[in-house]
Amino acid sequence: MEHPVMLLVWILEKIGLGGFAHAYPHVVYTWFFMLVLIVVGKLAVSRLTLIPGCIQNVAEVIIEQIGSFQDSVMGPSGRSFFPFIATLIIFVATCNLNGLVPGSTAPTANLNTTLALALVIVSTTHITGIVKHGFKYIKHFLGPAPFLIPLIFPVEIISHIARVLSLSLRLFGNVVGEDLVVAILFFLGGAYFLPLPMMFLGLFTSFLQAFVITLLAMLYVSEALAHSH
Repeated sequence: MEHPVMLLVWILEKIGLGGFAHAYPHVVYTWFFMLVLIVVGKLAVSRLTLIPGCIQNVAEVIIEQIGSFQDSVMGPSGRSFFPFIATLIIFVATCNLNGLVPGSTAPTANLNTTLALALVIVSTTHITGIVKHGFKYIKHFLGPAPFLIPLIFPVEIISHIARVLSLSLRLFGNVVGEDLVVAILFFLGGAYFLPLPMMFLGLFTSFLQAFVITLLAMLYVSEALAHSH
């Protein structure tokens, strides 16, 4: 959900880019968070020391937790996908949390953003399968017996297309729903701190949705890496 006044849109208005910013605020904030995460990542690794500072300490904890989570789901074979998985969960969590910040908007509250993320995940899945197995990757879509191919193949194609819809609509719906509830509570009782419990719940669900979409991405990639039976 978009706030009535968005800081970045207002800034771009002042430099003559207001038309684009008003039409595509989710793009503005997506690129902004991409830039922020790149800068923070660069700062975290620019001066690595045996006695880490604050930024390095936080970065190490986050990376270790994501790495442990990925190993528990994908095993050693999935370690080469760590940059993709870590980027996905950190970016989605950051975007989700931004919906709770006054004067801003969550890029993931726009279906275009979540659809783009879903397409990246599904594309990565199939590219991984093709690189790993070559032409034999087609066996993942054919079922266990040749006589079942006419039945299994269309079902598999539909299910993989449905993954795009499922990933994009799940994230979009949850983020928009959460933002709408917070906005309604602010309208009804903002002066009495009525929205605060929902905002704390929003913190939890923002991380939860990032966790869910990343977990599904890991499962899809693991499935593509596995040998067909």
